[in-house]
Amino acid sequence: MKLKNIKYSLVVCGALFTALSCSEDFLTVEPKGTSLEANYYKNESQAYAGLVAVYDIIGKQSKGFENMICMMNAGSDDFNAAGGGATDGVGIHSFADYSISQSTIPGSFWGDFYQGIFRANVLLQKLPAVPMDEAKKGRFAAETKALRAYYYFELVRTFRNIPLILEPIKTADIFNVVQVAPEAIYAQIEKDLKEAIPGLPVKITDMKEEAGRLSQGAAKALLGKVYLYEGKNALSAAEFADVNGTPGSTSMYGYKLVDKFADLWKVSNKFNSEAIIEIVHTDKSNADWGFWGGGKDEGNSVCIMVGPRGYNRILPSAPDYVSGWSFNTVRQGLYDVLKGDPRFDATILDMKAMTDAGQAKWSPNYDDTGYFLKKFMPLNSDTSTGSGATALNYKQDVYAIRLADTYLMEAEALGGTGARAQALLDAVRARVGLGSIPVSLDAIALERRKELAGEGHRWFDLVRTGKAAAALASKGFKAGKNEIWPIPFKELENTKIVQNPNYNN
Repeated sequence: MKLKNIKYSLVVCGALFTALSCSEDFLTVEPKGTSLEANYYKNESQAYAGLVAVYDIIGKQSKGFENMICMMNAGSDDFNAAGGGATDGVGIHSFADYSISQSTIPGSFWGDFYQGIFRANVLLQKLPAVPMDEAKKGRFAAETKALRAYYYFELVRTFRNIPLILEPIKTADIFNVVQVAPEAIYAQIEKDLKEAIPGLPVKITDMKEEAGRLSQGAAKALLGKVYLYEGKNALSAAEFADVNGTPGSTSMYGYKLVDKFADLWKVSNKFNSEAIIEIVHTDKSNADWGFWGGGKDEGNSVCIMVGPRGYNRILPSAPDYVSGWSFNTVRQGLYDVLKGDPRFDATILDMKAMTDAGQAKWSPNYDDTGYFLKKFMPLNSDTSTGSGATALNYKQDVYAIRLADTYLMEAEALGGTGARAQALLDAVRARVGLGSIPVSLDAIALERRKELAGEGHRWFDLVRTGKAAAALASKGFKAGKNEIWPIPFKELENTKIVQNPNYNN
């Protein structure tokens, strides 16, 4: 999200909202130099700062080394973890080869989203007493509920068996929190989103000050996705029909497919007509190594992670890419699927071909296929000129949900059959100059693989459709175990949290 004026308010509330985690680390953090929660929320400005703090956790998709995009790509059949070696990020590598355990799962994938939930719970508790315009207060509450739903959705679809926490927890009660059935989590997600939608603006019209904030269309798209994961296909299709409108046209929420697929990845093309939930980054946060991934950095870390190591442009005709860290190298299967597709050139950089042509070279490293995820690869012209580490300050936004994604989810919710499902599939293909093919669930799944490659969706698609065991067997995936992550060991210590099945050894 942009919240341009908001980003820099985070310093004010950073210590106010300490991380929620069932561990002693959470209990011993003492805020210093800022207002304590008990003395905060005296006016609209403070409530707004609290809202910003709730929004900030959505950046987990692409901020820090432990970001969702690179992690989920590594676990899929389309990418390797790669990087500098097998020990270059034990979490991402253990997920990629399915040796992941309670000791190797990065705790931030649990703790960060619960931190967002904690912030949301505090704000929802305090908002009623804040002296401010009631309409604005209603909108703040709606945004907060939608964000809480988003964070719970990320947790339930990765860990499944999680606690449901809807109000600030007293220190004495931290270690007594228990898990609930996934159905209870989904019911709360639905409730939060349904209550949020009427209080959100239909569209975001003030793109200078409010770009990136949630609208009704964004919340309905998320609700449609939640329904799809629950198998409530008719409800899912109905929500998506509102969001999508007539395939290929502009919907009532203002969404429309961008004319050129490659334009989706232009750094300057922020808040375009296809973006439904957009994760906003800036090159002005001055992020540095001392606090990278700690919540105060606002740069896109995926950018530096996926570029080829040792990239060196030889001919002026070659792109002037930044030398990166070689994570998420493209596996041969995805290369073969996309080869000949109009989306190939915007999705994959073929370094082997560039080297053979004498245009550029790179330094092949661990699990290096010579193929790289191009969607997020930065050019030197994209490098920050501010202070901080340039590698940590890339400003390319990413899409948590975009319109082509919702088109294909609606087509799937419709059972992959019928005139509307056909039109939705056709619209995604027509945008890149491809003709119509008969709609089916298999055709939709293949189109999602091509259209959304590298955006962190593939692993979830395989798991929720029951295809993960077959697609990921060669990587070590075990059915009945690896559909979810192990709960980090730190969250089990001295608590009533129970480890997920088959992860106790």
